[in-house]
Amino acid sequence: MAPAALLPLAPSPPHPSPPRRIHCRCGASRRGFTIHTAIAIASTSATAARAGAAAAADELPAPSPQPPPPPTPAPKPGGSMLGGLVNTRSWPQHYGSGFSIRVPPSFEDILEPEDYNAGMTYYGDKAKPRAYEARFASPDRVAFLLNVSHVLNLECSAALLCRDELVSVVIKPSNQLKITFLEAKDITDLGTLKEASKIFVPAGAKVYAARTIKVKDEEDIRTYYFYEFGLNKQHVALMATVNSGKTYIAAATAPQAKWDDDSVKLRSAAVSLTLS
Repeated sequence: MAPAALLPLAPSPPHPSPPRRIHCRCGASRRGFTIHTAIAIASTSATAARAGAAAAADELPAPSPQPPPPPTPAPKPGGSMLGGLVNTRSWPQHYGSGFSIRVPPSFEDILEPEDYNAGMTYYGDKAKPRAYEARFASPDRVAFLLNVSHVLNLECSAALLCRDELVSVVIKPSNQLKITFLEAKDITDLGTLKEASKIFVPAGAKVYAARTIKVKDEEDIRTYYFYEFGLNKQHVALMATVNSGKTYIAAATAPQAKWDDDSVKLRSAAVSLTLS
């Protein structure tokens, strides 16, 4: 009779595989860069977690058999920007004054004629500023009053029949958002991500996510601030950056009850903001 083989009490810890390198082309679009950056962060976090588990297995005795843990509930949409984006390369691209943005298919341009003509008067600096640089809406019409913030210019009057989902772009002089005698050249001139949230996120809003995103432009690396928050039964995904003293703000909004259905589409539209 052959002698019985002796088996180790605990399996040898797996060797953590090196984190997979994510290659990013400098000429790639800002949207692709963002998606690659999100994937890289998630991959690095998972690798670090596996390495920590392997080190702990060397020091602890073999655990006794335990019943499998209950399944972890899936995170609610809007809780994090990681994995919450879609490739928008095939979407229509709108070009504005110094910027471009991708518009979800079927969204309609609802910029009012007076918005196009705003500022075209004979009064020089006293001309009425344009409220929006771009504004698009979903086909379905819903009458509701929206008053998120004077910074975003997302007000809807009772006479204007607002839509269920909106994608808007606003351009404001940076010295109107933060009093300074110097011309802001980067959004960090308005403060850190947390400090600038006082400018872009209305008081009383519930913040779901906040991220700093760096994008390789033709000449330099540009910094963007991303915020996602809820206020007054509305959900907002906002992307902001600064160039030559001007602050560019792209915001996608929808009723909170509908955000779960279209969060990826609306968030991706806001993140697609690019300066030209």
